[in-house]
Amino acid sequence: MRERNKITYRLAHWPIWIFVFFIAPGPLTFDLFERGFDRRMALWLGAVLVATGVAGLRGRLPGVEPRPYIIRFTEDRPNPLYRRVCYTLAWSEVIAFAILNISGLTVAIATGAWRLRQMYDVAYFPIVGVVWLLGALGRLPRVKASTENEGHERRYFYGSVWAVCLAQPVLWLLWKVLPRTTSADALKLAVFIGILAYVGNMARRGLLPRTRPIVPGELAVSD
Repeated sequence: MRERNKITYRLAHWPIWIFVFFIAPGPLTFDLFERGFDRRMALWLGAVLVATGVAGLRGRLPGVEPRPYIIRFTEDRPNPLYRRVCYTLAWSEVIAFAILNISGLTVAIATGAWRLRQMYDVAYFPIVGVVWLLGALGRLPRVKASTENEGHERRYFYGSVWAVCLAQPVLWLLWKVLPRTTSADALKLAVFIGILAYVGNMARRGLLPRTRPIVPGELAVSD
C-alpha cells in the first residue's frame, strides 16, 4: 500500500488543476481558441499558477496531497472542502462547454448565424452557477459529503471528462478547417455528439482509465 505520494506523482497532478482553473472563465477560454493567447490570459494564468502552487504545497489539491486521501473506494470518510471545490469546478466546465457547443451548433444550423460567442457571454456563468450550487449542496459525483461511493462516482466523473476532453479539440479542429456552412455545421455537431456518445459508452463499459467497475473494499491506491 502506498503511504505517501511521490513528488513526481504530486507534480504530475498539478498541471491538471492549473488547466481546470485556467479555463474556468469560459468566455476568456473561447477567446483563447478563437484569437490566441493575450495579456488577459497571461495575467489570469499567472494568478492560477500562484494560487494552485500554494494550494499544492499545502496538499490542498486532489492528487497533490502528501498522502493518498482515499485508501479504500467504499470507505466512509468526510470529503474535504478542497476536493469538493475542485471537482465541482471541473464538473461545471465539462457540463457548460458541452451544452454550449451543442447549443451553438444547433442554433447555427437552424438560423445560419454563428452566435456561439454571444451564447458564452450570456449563458456560460448561469450554467456553471447552477452546477456550483449543486456542488455546494453535495449533489454531484465526487462532491458529496462522504467518500463512501467514490468507487462508483469516479466512473461518472472520469467518463464525462474523457468524453468532453476528446470531443472538444476535435470540434475545435473541425471549426478551423471546415467552412461555416449549414452542412459543415451539421457535420461538426454530428461528430461532436458522436464522440461524446462513443467515449461515454466506453467509459460505461470500463474501457477507459479510471472507469472500470470497482470491487467493494478495493484499495484506491491500486488503481
